[in-house]
Amino acid sequence: MDAFIQFLIHWGYLGLFISALLAGSLVPFSSEVVLGALVIPATGLNPWICLIAASTGNLLGSLTCYGVGRMGRMDWLERYFHMKPEKILKMQNYLNGKGAFMAFFSFLPFIGDVLSVALGFMRSNIWIVSVSMLLGKALRYAVVILTIRGLL
Repeated sequence: MDAFIQFLIHWGYLGLFISALLAGSLVPFSSEVVLGALVIPATGLNPWICLIAASTGNLLGSLTCYGVGRMGRMDWLERYFHMKPEKILKMQNYLNGKGAFMAFFSFLPFIGDVLSVALGFMRSNIWIVSVSMLLGKALRYAVVILTIRGLL
């Protein structure tokens, strides 16, 4: 795994985008490690471009979760992603009446993927989901960048 992370770091913005895409999808991966290595001043990379690359990649990864949920194939979720139907149904019951704006919290560990899948399963408005997800993910990455650069 360390070699893969080093590979992504070596690829700069593209590597960050790929790591965030993986982290946003159902693949267990942490893009913050790659982001942290790339935003230190010694790399010379622009933190704003890092923020855009990470946020965009993570959004697209989460939208794959949304798409899987929208397909409505509970058997796929169980077989390939080891998601229990009870967990998805529980998240759907929680989301009932709260709307697609809850996608803002898709950046949260553990429940973010289930939240994205549940929103897709419920056929929530893709535009509201996308904007809400992007805002939440960008805010999270901004906090990480500001913390690493010592501004928080």
